[in-house]
Amino acid sequence: MLWFWWCCLVVILGCRGGYSSEVTYDGRSLIIDGHRKILFSGSIHYPRSTPQMWPSLISKAKEGGLDVIQTYVFWNLHEPQPGKYDFQGRNDLVKFIKEIHAQGLYVCLRIGPFIEAEWTYGGLPFWLHDVPGIVYRSDNEPFKNYMQNFTTKIVNLMKAEGLYASQGGPIILSQIENEYQNVELAFHEKGPPYVLWAAKMALDLQTGTPWVMCKQDDAPDPVINACNGRNCGETFAGPNSPNKPAIWTENWTSFFQVFGGKANIRSAQDIAFAVALFLAKSGSYINYYMYHGGTNFGRTGAAYVTTSYYDQAPLDEYGLIRQPKWGHLKELHSVIKQMSETLLSGTRTNFSLGSDLQDAYVFKKNSGECVAFLSNRDTKNLVKVQYQDSFYDLPPRTIVILQDCRNVIFNTSKVSAQGNTRSIGSSQKFGSAEKWQQYQDVTPNYEDTSIRANFLLEHMNATKDVSDYLWYTFRFENKKSGGEPVLRVYSLGHVLHAFVNNKYIGVAHGSHDNRQGCSLEYPIPLNDGQNNVSILSAMVGLPDSGAYLEKRVAGLRDVYIQYNDKTRTSFTRHAWGYQVGFVGEKSLIYKDDGSGEVQWSSLSSSTRQPLTWYKTTFDAPTEDDDPVVLNLHSMGKGEAWVNGESIGRYWVSFNNSDGVPSQILYHIPRSFLKPSGNQLVLLEEMGGNPLQISLDTITLSQSSKCKVCGKVTHTHFPSMVLSGQTSRMLYGRRPKVELTCPPKKKISKILFASFGTPTGHCKDYAVGKCHASNSKTVVEKACLGKSHCTITAWIKYFGKDPCPGISKTLRVVAECR
Repeated sequence: MLWFWWCCLVVILGCRGGYSSEVTYDGRSLIIDGHRKILFSGSIHYPRSTPQMWPSLISKAKEGGLDVIQTYVFWNLHEPQPGKYDFQGRNDLVKFIKEIHAQGLYVCLRIGPFIEAEWTYGGLPFWLHDVPGIVYRSDNEPFKNYMQNFTTKIVNLMKAEGLYASQGGPIILSQIENEYQNVELAFHEKGPPYVLWAAKMALDLQTGTPWVMCKQDDAPDPVINACNGRNCGETFAGPNSPNKPAIWTENWTSFFQVFGGKANIRSAQDIAFAVALFLAKSGSYINYYMYHGGTNFGRTGAAYVTTSYYDQAPLDEYGLIRQPKWGHLKELHSVIKQMSETLLSGTRTNFSLGSDLQDAYVFKKNSGECVAFLSNRDTKNLVKVQYQDSFYDLPPRTIVILQDCRNVIFNTSKVSAQGNTRSIGSSQKFGSAEKWQQYQDVTPNYEDTSIRANFLLEHMNATKDVSDYLWYTFRFENKKSGGEPVLRVYSLGHVLHAFVNNKYIGVAHGSHDNRQGCSLEYPIPLNDGQNNVSILSAMVGLPDSGAYLEKRVAGLRDVYIQYNDKTRTSFTRHAWGYQVGFVGEKSLIYKDDGSGEVQWSSLSSSTRQPLTWYKTTFDAPTEDDDPVVLNLHSMGKGEAWVNGESIGRYWVSFNNSDGVPSQILYHIPRSFLKPSGNQLVLLEEMGGNPLQISLDTITLSQSSKCKVCGKVTHTHFPSMVLSGQTSRMLYGRRPKVELTCPPKKKISKILFASFGTPTGHCKDYAVGKCHASNSKTVVEKACLGKSHCTITAWIKYFGKDPCPGISKTLRVVAECR
């Protein structure tokens, strides 16, 4: 009978995900089941990828040395209408968290539910705008009511699935609100009470795990205040209580890109320096924002934000490993985990190394273990510093880590991981006009509209975010003749298209950096008598930040015609007709069941017209693993659908200051595709040419040969002849070098291998004073002919100890073909 009840208990615990964990904290770190933890985390947003991609993304994050996956929760996706919820497909938050759990990682759940995140409307559902008397993110009862309802909905969903650590699940941290301190002062007396209310509301939900508020120095106990930014080791004032740990919820691995902007590149070395400095100053939790950025599918990106999101992260938009960033950070994570016990329980001291820009941070335990971080914050000069009785070269903005307070185990500025590059693999052209169809959308005039007002409607409130587009139309009697009058339009929207008497006049647009909106100014031909003017206002995502978001306005603000005699007629207060979106949108012509709602025609060989839909079919690339992209280099601006799924907005014609389009390649997840007969639909605003686009695959490092390299240091243990449990414990700590070739390549040659004290880095290496003579033979046996191999840095594998009593490094450089 006892056996029976024991089996039942095992089954119950298995269904709940395992034994519960106690998650607490003190002034040094999070404590999980009584053990202090240094945790490395990475942001992966479930709706910016697909469920089919999640396992691979999480696996690569784990392989990169992460302990935690961090994600926002996207309110506008999950509650598109009040009380109506969606947790299917890319919105399946539970499935995402369970996949993380299955791979043995923790979760930090940033509920918000305001998230910013370069996500349209900051993640708030637009229907909140219509709630009477609402003021977002303030001590305002209507907003607090809806915010509490949604937060409770998410917490209860997590509890029902047993996903909190206190239930045996992976969630160890939750976040309420998001960077509120940036706007708190704008709400005056309504700001501080809201912070207190939000914290209490979250704590009352009884998750059994800690809560955090990022960028919130006044986060009330026991909520932890966390840092966001590129360099929290330099900018973070620290926890607001000595009983809270130093937590970094956003370490920006690059920065989001906007249409018309350049890619923001942050080097692996700079990220590693920032991480090491934060750890040196007793930080214990670091999250990379983003570890994988992904794709802003549909119309989800915020104002002007590109469809590709944080492509420069360690895992790029398609989920490919971006080297050397991924590998350099992986090596740092491995080093820190080897010495985490000393960092967490040792006594920390710090002092200058002779200059305000050079410092030492030393962690010592009574038992003798010692770790030192030597830092050079000078951004221009290499310096030589003395620590104890040794000298160390510190390049600009570098930290070297000494594992025994003597030997360098890691240098943030020296990268061992081999860089890789992306290139186009296979490519299918769409150059046959016979395979295309087109539909010219209708330009409405005043008499075609059913929404009327004697003033200019605000764009966002008129569309309710069901479309990017709002038509403004009016008609008037022209009583002047001669000359060429000028139409002038000022808008707080992002793009304007103008038509006069159904003739296209021109386009104007604003930019992310110019918050003044955009102005259109074109000469126009007018008829004597009646004239129709139609102006299309377009948004490229809603605003995502700032106080009083509910009061933000967009769309036309001033419209007039300037005549040659310098008189002008204003139409700002006039009879206007409005239409939300296009006929093609309302008919859902990008889906199979809506395509027949309009009359498609053969592709015209004449000049491409704006506001045209294009449709064709294609077969999926035969390469099963390579990411698929749509190369839209010949298009202008619009949106693209594959088999009814929107792969996002495109805006190829908006170049940056170097004359380069911000984004040409648009990701098509493999799960969107069928083997054949895939339907592609494009909505083109500006007259691009679909005959020059292509369907491409992305590959890594397609040169005939490439180098891969790795380095790891084995901490010296004075007594290796130990028995039983102790010996096995030390074996579990043995570091390993892992070499991985790009897809379809194998290791063809070992260019260099040394177990001892090798010097240099991946491009410049040499045997040191200590060297195991059989190093190359050992590595060749383990790696030649393989696409991936692992070599343990342990004396046993290299014969006798080449230099007893000191720590040894294994460095390997290999060639892949």
